[in-house]
Amino acid sequence: MRILGCTVVNCPCGEQVGGALSLRVQQLNVQCETKTKDNVFVITRIAVQYEVLREDAYNAYYKLTDPRGQITSYVFDVVRSYIPRIDLDDVFTTKEDIAQAVKDELGKAMSSYGYQILQTLVTDIEPASNVKAAMNDINAAHRQRVAALERAEAEKLQIVKAAEADAEAKHLAGQGIARQRQAIVNGLRESVNTFQEDVTEVNAREVLNLVLTTQYFDTLNSIGSSSRTNTVFVPHGPGAVSDVAQQIAAGGIMAAATTQTMKRGR
Repeated sequence: MRILGCTVVNCPCGEQVGGALSLRVQQLNVQCETKTKDNVFVITRIAVQYEVLREDAYNAYYKLTDPRGQITSYVFDVVRSYIPRIDLDDVFTTKEDIAQAVKDELGKAMSSYGYQILQTLVTDIEPASNVKAAMNDINAAHRQRVAALERAEAEKLQIVKAAEADAEAKHLAGQGIARQRQAIVNGLRESVNTFQEDVTEVNAREVLNLVLTTQYFDTLNSIGSSSRTNTVFVPHGPGAVSDVAQQIAAGGIMAAATTQTMKRGR
């Protein structure tokens, strides 16, 4: 038996999640190899920090199939068009400019897809190992050359100062000797004058010879009694005293002349 009537079928109604999209800040690390203006290959590592714009999440999800691959392609394009225009040494000093160029290009390209580029950082610039070794050798040679120049300047200064000190010492020693001889002459003069006041029958030369003879024997006595004396050769004979007297008299005359010259110089 068949029953005739209306049949109602309830179709279920609802929603299905098409996918998930993170709104947190994300980072993409890109490694790009290129060559510089002076034909040196370098590996540049760049970190791109980006986020999805909340108000433009629809475009961020449906317009791009692979946003990380798109960002990587733009980074490669900027790096390989910027670094070949500068030398290797300038790559290290202009890495902020490289990062800013990448950020500007990515910002313009990705904003229409609902992505905002927050920051780009050049985290590493690595040339080939043999190039790094050559750069280190150049730097070491430069520093060794600077160190050699500094050592030479220090030795030169030391020699100059030593020569100045030696000249000053000799100058002072000469002044001391001149004053010593002048003092000896003054002492002998006083001795002769005092002796002539008491003994009028002798002349000045005889008194001077007598004083010199006394000093001569006093000197021999002091040399002989010193514990640090080993061997001393002195002229000893009938004419020794007169020779000593002539030498002292000549020294006194030179001392007096030197003193007069110094006084005129002042």
